[in-house]
Amino acid sequence: MTFDLEEQEKLDALKDWWKRYGTWVTGALAILIIAAAGSQWWKHQQREKSAQAAVMYGALQLALQANQPKAVKDDAAAIIDKYPGTPYAPRAAMIAASSNARAGDMKSAQAQLQWAIDHTREDGIKQLALLRLAALLLEQKNPAGALKLLDAHYNEAFAVRFNDLKGDALVQQNKLADARASYKIALEKIDAQSPFRKYIEVKLDALGGEPK
Repeated sequence: MTFDLEEQEKLDALKDWWKRYGTWVTGALAILIIAAAGSQWWKHQQREKSAQAAVMYGALQLALQANQPKAVKDDAAAIIDKYPGTPYAPRAAMIAASSNARAGDMKSAQAQLQWAIDHTREDGIKQLALLRLAALLLEQKNPAGALKLLDAHYNEAFAVRFNDLKGDALVQQNKLADARASYKIALEKIDAQSPFRKYIEVKLDALGGEPK
């Protein structure tokens, strides 16, 4: 009998608790179920978008290989417009920038590289876009703008190119001692067998430095 009374008390306590909190618990469970379903739907949508962007990116690369600048421009614009959150959009912007630069449309090229810098989630892509934009600015004799970009933190994998371009920018500003220092850092970082090494050595030698 004691056991039955204890069980009844527990049951009554549970009923009382459910009266107080049952609605809240049911609502919370419903929210969790909806959230889980929403998460699965969102992931599915992202996979679908990524797959569609990949197909369009393939078409963009084919247009680039076929030297079809209008198709490159249109395909890149479509990827950026429809799938800006995918990894393909910054890459498409960089391809379009290269195509526009070759065509002499530096304004569009700069805008596309800046878009890639601002929207990519990949550090390597961001730094590559920074380097390309800095190089474009140097072509337009804007060393101050290039140096502003090149002062960004960079991965060791990009150390040679960052310091080489920084040297070029400093030469344009006639800061030759600083330029030599940047070229020397680039030489210290570059592989001894790299064909690009000789290119840096020539520039350093022209400034009166000592190639290594």
